[in-house]
Amino acid sequence: MAKKKDEIVEETPAEETVETPEVIETGTEETEQDITETEESGETEPKTTKAGKHSAKATREAEAEEARKDKAAAKADEPKARIVHKPNLLKAHGKNYRKLAESIDKETLYELTEAIALAQKTSPSKFDASVEVHVNLGVDPRQADQMVRANVTLPAGTGKTLRVAVIAPADKHAEAKAAGADLVGEDDLISKIEKGATDFDVLVATPQVMAKLGKLAKVLGPKGLMPNPKSGTVTTNVGEAVKAAKGGRVEFRVDRQSIVHQAIGKVSFKAEDLEKNALAFVNALMSAKPAATKGTYVKRMSITTTMGPGIRLNHTSVIAAANAAK
Repeated sequence: MAKKKDEIVEETPAEETVETPEVIETGTEETEQDITETEESGETEPKTTKAGKHSAKATREAEAEEARKDKAAAKADEPKARIVHKPNLLKAHGKNYRKLAESIDKETLYELTEAIALAQKTSPSKFDASVEVHVNLGVDPRQADQMVRANVTLPAGTGKTLRVAVIAPADKHAEAKAAGADLVGEDDLISKIEKGATDFDVLVATPQVMAKLGKLAKVLGPKGLMPNPKSGTVTTNVGEAVKAAKGGRVEFRVDRQSIVHQAIGKVSFKAEDLEKNALAFVNALMSAKPAATKGTYVKRMSITTTMGPGIRLNHTSVIAAANAAK
């Protein structure tokens, strides 16, 4: 019986063993901990795609563009060197002008008599050009207490035929016409000027009508025709004002560049008459020196014709001659 049992036991098939898969620890806890730490620190790995605005190529292009903009901004902030262009004035003129200019020494300060003769000789114009004196002053025209403005009667006249208009009450009309006024009126003349009729060179008015001229300021102001007490064109004695304007009285004022420009006659004038006019102008200019002016009042002085070359004057001797001619 024992044998049979053994046989039976041997014949019984062995139970199949089921293999239990090995559990591999993947470190889930460590991974979760790393993710948590990454989220807390705010650090994320850059994500790049194959194409699009967030691709590696696009990122490089954006960085290059930012670098270019930064470089351009830095270059714009750098101080630029000032480039001063000094044109050759002789080359800007014609042959005749250049030939006449050769007779003038730019470094020499000429005496008034010699300069006037040279100006008349070097005038290139075919017409009767004006002779002008230009004075560079040491004033600041932006300051009201340094404004230079005055008038002077040139002894030899200006060489121009001036048209003088007078706006005054009716009782002054006869006096103005007798003195040689070209236009005389009151409300009727104001109405014409308001419409743009400014065919005159000097306008004289009485103090009584100045209130009516306020509306004409936009028409007369830009043309320098507005009457002014300093220039002698606002007066009750209209007859003398008209005679003075006809006889060579001129008004001068400093411009924004601190320069006074004044015509003293024509090239056809005698040299003696031009010299008289020049000295009278310089004398009036010195008398108009503002009290607030500091330092040198007259810096430079020159004489020229309408289209001719400039001639530098010895302004010290010219001022001395003007004082002596008073």
